[in-house]
Amino acid sequence: MNYSRQREIILETLKNNAVHPTAEYLYSILEKEQGNTSLATLYRNLNLLAAHGIIKKIDGLEPSSHFDHNTHEHYHFICDKCKKVFDVSADVAPELPLKAGLEIGADITSCDVIFHGICKNCK
Repeated sequence: MNYSRQREIILETLKNNAVHPTAEYLYSILEKEQGNTSLATLYRNLNLLAAHGIIKKIDGLEPSSHFDHNTHEHYHFICDKCKKVFDVSADVAPELPLKAGLEIGADITSCDVIFHGICKNCK
């Protein structure tokens, strides 16, 4: 992947907004700060960064994908009330991919685990 100043700005904006934002959320920030990034360009760059493993694309939370700059192995918790996404260390169940692989006879190379519930702020 070639260097792009615009891609660098997008990545930096994502890192500075570690709330697992949607592209639309990032676009609203970039529009205020930069004013020259189209939503199509943003989506294209986010998908390219995700395809290269530089960021993580999280689908299935709601109609829009969310993006995460943290590519280390971890799980997610989604609050059913406020819809915020929280990181959960993979250390809470480090054997989960291995046990799942053994159960189905497969070699699991990665996994996306999402917990749902009510966060401590919404209780």
